[in-house]
Amino acid sequence: MKIAIIETGAPPDQLNGKHPTYPKMMERMLAPLAPNLSFTTWPTFRDGALPRPSDFDGLLITGSPAGVYEDHAWIAPLEDLVRAAAAAGKPQVGICFGHQLMAQAFGGEVNKSDKGWGVGVHHYEVTDAAPWMTPATGEISCAVSHQDQVLTPPPGARRIAGSDFCEYGALAYAQGPAISFQMHPEFEHDYASDLIGIRRNRFGEALSDEGLASLKKRSDRGVIAQWIVNFFNGRR
Repeated sequence: MKIAIIETGAPPDQLNGKHPTYPKMMERMLAPLAPNLSFTTWPTFRDGALPRPSDFDGLLITGSPAGVYEDHAWIAPLEDLVRAAAAAGKPQVGICFGHQLMAQAFGGEVNKSDKGWGVGVHHYEVTDAAPWMTPATGEISCAVSHQDQVLTPPPGARRIAGSDFCEYGALAYAQGPAISFQMHPEFEHDYASDLIGIRRNRFGEALSDEGLASLKKRSDRGVIAQWIVNFFNGRR
């Protein structure tokens, strides 16, 4: 099964060489669980290039420091691709920026949250179970790094998981086989820790320390990775 990874951003320059790119993080997370998946990266945020739905069996959209409401030339064409993939029945998964981009593409509203930054491991209640969500659980915990949120979901979207801080933490869409997550299951905790370290001035001392402490606690990144594999493999 051919998965097109749409690269919408890169780790900060200060972490170059120490950690892999976001597509490589995705591959490292998913490949051990699904030998049947193969991956091709499209560095869309760099060159604007995008695949056609006929080029892939599944679509995976990464995180990014960009906002989906910003005036980047590649964002509107990527939204078109999301809608075209849904119309073609191709399964697609969005992570963080990808979550917000998919929600916006299908008619939702995304903007900065008045709740500020989400940093470290956050906890979400699972509110609507689906067949691909095995192993089943009533809550999930995972690393996050975001200020933007889906404020209003698209018509027909189902909230899969949420929290007091982020109401729409995971969504399933009515327009096609498509799901998305605000959290970052591809972030290993050493990367999440380094990210907080270089953004301490942005996050503030108290939130940074709280985020670093949370990374010592349980994470369900492996559970979410298995859910994504299940979804791509047709357990819908």
